[in-house]
Amino acid sequence: MIGRAGRSGRSAWLWLVLLVAAVIAAPVVAVVVDGLRSTGSVTLPADLAEMVVTTLLLMISVGVGTLVVGGGLAWLVTVGRFPLRNALTWMLVLPLAMPAYILGFVFLSTFDEAGPVQTLLRDAFGAGWLPPVRTLPGAALVMTLTLFPYVYLMARAAFAEQSPTTYDAARTLGASRSRALYAVVLPLARPSLAAGLALVMMEVLTDFATVQYFGVETVSVGVYKQWRGSYDFESASQLSVLVLLFAVAVLAGERLLRGRARYTQRGGRGSGPEPVHLTGARGWAATLVCLLALGVGFLLPVLRLTGWAIEEARRDADGVVDYRFAEYLANSLTVALVTALACVAVSLVVAHALRMTGGRLPRAAAQVTTFGYAVPGAVVGIGVLLAFADLDELVRAAGVEGGTGLLVTGSVAGILYAYLIRFMAPAYQAVDASLTKVNTTTTLSALSLGASPMRILTRVHLPLARSGVFVAFVLVLVDAIKELPLVLLLRPFGFSTVSVWVYELAKENYWEKAALPALVIVATAVVPVYLLFRQERLIDRHPGGTA
Repeated sequence: MIGRAGRSGRSAWLWLVLLVAAVIAAPVVAVVVDGLRSTGSVTLPADLAEMVVTTLLLMISVGVGTLVVGGGLAWLVTVGRFPLRNALTWMLVLPLAMPAYILGFVFLSTFDEAGPVQTLLRDAFGAGWLPPVRTLPGAALVMTLTLFPYVYLMARAAFAEQSPTTYDAARTLGASRSRALYAVVLPLARPSLAAGLALVMMEVLTDFATVQYFGVETVSVGVYKQWRGSYDFESASQLSVLVLLFAVAVLAGERLLRGRARYTQRGGRGSGPEPVHLTGARGWAATLVCLLALGVGFLLPVLRLTGWAIEEARRDADGVVDYRFAEYLANSLTVALVTALACVAVSLVVAHALRMTGGRLPRAAAQVTTFGYAVPGAVVGIGVLLAFADLDELVRAAGVEGGTGLLVTGSVAGILYAYLIRFMAPAYQAVDASLTKVNTTTTLSALSLGASPMRILTRVHLPLARSGVFVAFVLVLVDAIKELPLVLLLRPFGFSTVSVWVYELAKENYWEKAALPALVIVATAVVPVYLLFRQERLIDRHPGGTA
């Protein structure tokens, strides 16, 4: 039997996971409370209605675009057999490594009025061949090209796991391939498609850097401008509540798209629909479609950036690497490393505490720790500022003169806190997935032998979950290096990262100077994409069983 000391130690872990959940939720709660408290007492931007409409149009446009491109490509590589199909199946994930704020300036430099494409068309045929690209459709196109792999991954996995019997039965009953797709395949894949769309729309809602290239004013852009431009914190807080409402609407829409119906299939996981061999022109057409998406979303931008970097090196070999590059890269790596270590440590604590305590309350608290990934960056950023402001008031009330001082505005504490909230979800999911494989009897046996919860963590759970810990560390590290919106909102004076540097150079049209740091970010982002490569290849090799 487990003694009183053991039960007491386990209850301490319950309080610990509740504390972590409270710390993670505090900024969002602060935004909601401040928004309700200041309702009617602040002046909102005059063009707020236009911002709301623009945000809706952008989310719908990118959602439809990613559904068509990502879902269509997933169906094509699942059902079709065509040249280069095996390689393209997993290479179509590569656009995830191209941040939208990098693809955005590459796109503008190529297709804007002063770019080579429009210049060539004007010289050959005169003016007016291409519409303006600094528009909402231009921003939607760029974001679609970088975000469609979210839908592609979800749809690909859903299609590959379906049993061929349902699709074949519909075909046997006389349904055409298109009708079988809409009547049988898509309903079974609807939950996965809805989840992919929700991820895409959350990313669109979080972004307020890329859209500024295109002159698109979304609600998130309004938050950034009210805070960084006008220093109107109350108005920025009110707009953050509006952004949060958009996020809630997205999550509600995801549940609505899933529907109340439940789609199941007999026989467990299947091997996907019967493949169709595309030969001749049809096969190469399918290959061309996949190469087109891969090319415009990743390969061509990388070639363009590489060309700029080489051109800059030839022009000024000594100045190709700016003296600030090492400093900004060090800042990015330091913040990313600290964030990754913190997220992994907290994830381990939460996942371990869940296994020490059990019950609905700790499980609910564990879910709260992961909701930051579904909260737009603007809300997290403003919420962190509000949370630290409330902390400052408490410290002053306790008699500490000066409060917290420059804890937020003069350091990177705000960025680290926001990163912890933002990136806990992928870290916890990776760690928890590894600990799920640990048999419950192993933990119970250690407890019955008198091992303390801390000893079980260090001697049992941590060694058995080391693969998940490594994946969590890598995913958070790379996401933190790529992150731009939160750094723009919370960085202290004089502090910058590689992502901010790329954004500022691109905003001033210094394409060549932005090329090398942009390539560093893309190369770093390829690491987690490689992990997804392996997952996709395992799905492709073992479609009918567990990889």
